[in-house]
Amino acid sequence: MHKVLLVDDERIILEGISSIIDWEEIGTELIGTARNGLEAYDIIIKELPDIVICDIKMPGLNGLELVKRVSKEHPFIKFIILSGFSEFDYAKQAMEYGVKHYLLKPCNENIIIDAMKNVINELTSEENRERFLLDMKSRLEQIQPYVKKQLLKEFITSKTDGNRGIQFYEKLFHINFQEEEIRLIVFRLEGDYHYEHMFVIENLGEDLFAPSILSTNIGEYVLFLVNDDNFSSLQEKIEQLRTHFYEIYEMDMTVAISEVDSISQARRLYLEALECLNHRFYLGEGSIITKSDIRHEKQLYNFDYDGQSLCLLIKSGNWEKVECEISGFFHDLTERMLSTSLTRSYVMQLFLLVIQSSDSKGIQNYMEKMSSLMDMDTIQQMKEFFVMIAHEITQVHYERHKSNHSAVIHSMMDLVHKHLGDTELSLKWVANKVYMNADYLGKLFKQETGEKFSSYVTQVRINKAIEQIELMDDVKVFTLAEMIGFGDNPQYFSQVFKKYTGFSPSEYRKAYLQ
Repeated sequence: MHKVLLVDDERIILEGISSIIDWEEIGTELIGTARNGLEAYDIIIKELPDIVICDIKMPGLNGLELVKRVSKEHPFIKFIILSGFSEFDYAKQAMEYGVKHYLLKPCNENIIIDAMKNVINELTSEENRERFLLDMKSRLEQIQPYVKKQLLKEFITSKTDGNRGIQFYEKLFHINFQEEEIRLIVFRLEGDYHYEHMFVIENLGEDLFAPSILSTNIGEYVLFLVNDDNFSSLQEKIEQLRTHFYEIYEMDMTVAISEVDSISQARRLYLEALECLNHRFYLGEGSIITKSDIRHEKQLYNFDYDGQSLCLLIKSGNWEKVECEISGFFHDLTERMLSTSLTRSYVMQLFLLVIQSSDSKGIQNYMEKMSSLMDMDTIQQMKEFFVMIAHEITQVHYERHKSNHSAVIHSMMDLVHKHLGDTELSLKWVANKVYMNADYLGKLFKQETGEKFSSYVTQVRINKAIEQIELMDDVKVFTLAEMIGFGDNPQYFSQVFKKYTGFSPSEYRKAYLQ
């Protein structure tokens, strides 16, 4: 039952309304009547009725004054105003205090009952809403840990007004986020992971980073929003977490730490942390990466490497030099820190060039492995895979050189190395030395080595030239030409050298040895 108080300075009206309306039928109880505003106020303070039906014009304290005073102290009490005055100002003042029902005298019982029913509906709606809010508050207390977990996801994934969202959650959790200067820490598990792993990291982190503001997980990432701390201390805590986790699961993780900012910038800090994690490609798995580790000045020029010198070394079977060349290639590529996709493309270009040094069956086999190379997460992984393939191909060439050459071919090769500086060195000259027909010897050489004798001589001379360039402080083309059998024709030597290496002798030294 809703309690009703009736107020009017005219006794006939009080008695008439009191008796004519069936209060119980409409779900109400008339708790009393009053003849003026002061008497009504005392009853209201004592009984706290739900509905007050009152006249406008009364002695002592009129209806509008009563509404004004009660609405400040007990805003939940509803008023129905009765008045013989039809002036708009009275209705306007009543509405300013939340009065929705302004009835002009004389009014019959049906009008009053309709107004009462409307007010009762309003009260019922408000009571239902209040019960709902209390129920929701109780439920929220039970699920608050989960809601807080979702809150961080909301902050870092939503593109809506961050401040407006923060204000909502501040009221919800009674937390003043605005006072906090925070960092975002993102952990990325390496290898196959399960929910159990994420759960353990969250629990370890909540203990270590206490009092952390919020934590959650998104995909393979575990995130902590923490108060700004001494950075060295923060790194120590991260290392403790990683060490403890590794002792349990033998799994490593890469960590990104954002700069310091307010929680309203959580999304920006998250994107910054993801950018740091992208540099895991260069810095390797298990790193702790901050913005200072990222080179902001992006290189605008392309990486120029044609790979011919590497292919020549692979075909020579000299693994020591091949390995050195590959290390130099990856070192230079890492130093530039180009975009990940561009870096991958350069590695793939060289890979395609290198596998051409294998036979057709080998090329097909290596082509099938290209997807593995493309899927690798770090440049170090790509390098290790590249080195493995290059070593296989180089070893094949080494074994071929070692086992396929007959004694005659070995003799021919020995003569080439001993007389490399002789301008007369040729297939005919060597044939005379081993007492064999030059045409037959040429075919035999090609059959056993896979290349023409003249090409072999030129390759050996170029390799010798490269060795000498490495020893020279200043490249003397004339001296080199004379030393390796080009006689007094340094211009021709330079042309041949550039054809095989892509550089002139001087350019080669600048490109690879300085």
